[in-house]
Amino acid sequence: MLLALLQANAVVMDVDANCAAIEAAAQAAAAAGAAVLVTPELFPVGYAPRRVRAELDPARLPELHGRLAATARRHRIGLVYSLPQVSGPGEWHIAATLVDDEGKTLLSYAKVHLFGPDERAAFSPAGEPPAVVNFHGIPTSMVICYDVEFPEAVRAAAVAGAELLLVPTALAHGFDEVPQVLLRARALESQLSIAYANHSGVEEDCRFLGGSVIAGPDGRLLAGAGAEPQLLFAEVDEASAGRARGEVPYLDERRPDLYRSWGT
Repeated sequence: MLLALLQANAVVMDVDANCAAIEAAAQAAAAAGAAVLVTPELFPVGYAPRRVRAELDPARLPELHGRLAATARRHRIGLVYSLPQVSGPGEWHIAATLVDDEGKTLLSYAKVHLFGPDERAAFSPAGEPPAVVNFHGIPTSMVICYDVEFPEAVRAAAVAGAELLLVPTALAHGFDEVPQVLLRARALESQLSIAYANHSGVEEDCRFLGGSVIAGPDGRLLAGAGAEPQLLFAEVDEASAGRARGEVPYLDERRPDLYRSWGT
């Protein structure tokens, strides 16, 4: 299965410009034969948590979901996009959605680990574990940005059966070791492929790293981006996770009862 990742610079609170960027990327990715396009964290509204919370009218969210689903349907490609989710008075989460090539929602996820004072001021941490769906024959799950830096989050997806993890992110400049080292280690230790799509450029006061990556279940780098806007592609072998787990059965040989007795 061919994966496509959009690495781009969003314009904060310019939904039309950001959705147009997703539209163009979806068209190009579909023309290249990709089954899914993964876009960065909060890309349709731009990454500026306090501003998004202050300026985004929650009544716009259904229309935005519909607009992005229509993009997937128009170009016949799966799409991962990230928007705020409002679940109650004062209860805002950072969320991500996977739709199929007919625009049907297959998977939703809300971010569990919030990063930094701006996210914590604007959003609430969620608590539901990552779910798994069959996407083009591959058990697929999602987490968001900082979540992937916790081995427990990725392992939860793997234990639930995931062999592909899709990760919208908003990683700032200066954290180069996350995509270069940590992402590949996460893929290796939980023996799944990880697709990690980041912003580039500057949004508000945040300078983004870029550095989007796709890593295989053996920790091998399948594709990596630099700092500039880019549409990144990599082929994921549907059997690769099974082969890795057959060679070294990390998941089968875990001892969770023992680990709990250690206080972990």
